[in-house]
Amino acid sequence: MKNASLPKVALIASLLVVFAFGAQLALLFFLQWTFHWYLLVGFIVVSFFSSYGIIYYLVDGFIYRRVKLIYKNIHQLKSGKASGVLQTNDPLSEVEAEVQAFSQSRSSEIEELKKMEQYRREFLGDVSHELKTPIFNTQGYIETLLNGALDNPKVNTSYLKKASKNLDRLSSIVDNLLMISENETGNLKLNLKKFNIVDLIEEVFESHEMSADVKDIALKQKAENPKSKMVLADRAQIETVLNNLVINAIKYGKEEGMVLVGIYTMGDHILVEVTDDGPGIEQQHLPRLFDRFYRIDSHRSRYEGGNGLGLSICKHIIDAHGQTIHVRSTINVGTTFGFTLAKA
Repeated sequence: MKNASLPKVALIASLLVVFAFGAQLALLFFLQWTFHWYLLVGFIVVSFFSSYGIIYYLVDGFIYRRVKLIYKNIHQLKSGKASGVLQTNDPLSEVEAEVQAFSQSRSSEIEELKKMEQYRREFLGDVSHELKTPIFNTQGYIETLLNGALDNPKVNTSYLKKASKNLDRLSSIVDNLLMISENETGNLKLNLKKFNIVDLIEEVFESHEMSADVKDIALKQKAENPKSKMVLADRAQIETVLNNLVINAIKYGKEEGMVLVGIYTMGDHILVEVTDDGPGIEQQHLPRLFDRFYRIDSHRSRYEGGNGLGLSICKHIIDAHGQTIHVRSTINVGTTFGFTLAKA
């Protein structure tokens, strides 16, 4: 009966009515000892067809048609159409399925909205905190200069440089947020071209040689890496990804250590991995490393000049390419960040 159609409902109801009345009449005839079977059969037949017609009409007129109208409205609401005709022979089952799906969809949307609201609050708090620091520092340096330090040759140039550095950091945060926003809104335009990823890695190494030399860190590609490996991607964006990963590897790698980049072929894709031999990252931090402003050690990150957006930008760039980025780490061994690219 769960998915019974209208004719079946009317048939079953009619049989129940006829059975009840027929049993009563049969008992009455039996008790009076005047049993005319043809009268009983005729009554049952007439009762069956009349009750079937009445029940069918009542159910169809007062229940099914109204349910069809409700279903039609729900269907139009979900599809966004202003008009339409419902074509179904079993509206009750359709309504049940639609309402369940509609309820589940709305429950999922409510949960998602709650998560987004929580994320929005955290994000606004993080942005306010990150922007406040360079703004507050810049204001302090400028006010100090305006209050007389501008004429002091021992501090005026130093304070101006520090103010400039904080403004650069502020500009970097805003630029990074704009890049993330463009990707999330689908406005990040990729200039897909074929290029040699091996050459790009060498260029990134050359850009960070001085930073690596300060900690006596060697920047190397794996010996088994090919001399040339062509990929199809936005070269400038992938350079940003490699820059962020190599900079992090240098920052958090141990002194006199090594940053190693490996290239692996995976069917139609290329896997690029950047590995350091630093202290590693505890497992509970790994799922959130690509979140905006997330930092394991905020004091150390600020000392190193980080703003917690580098890895988030990397993820957004790789996502925009339709590829994946991941991280694995072992304490006291090191950390590896890897991302895939389409093979040209």
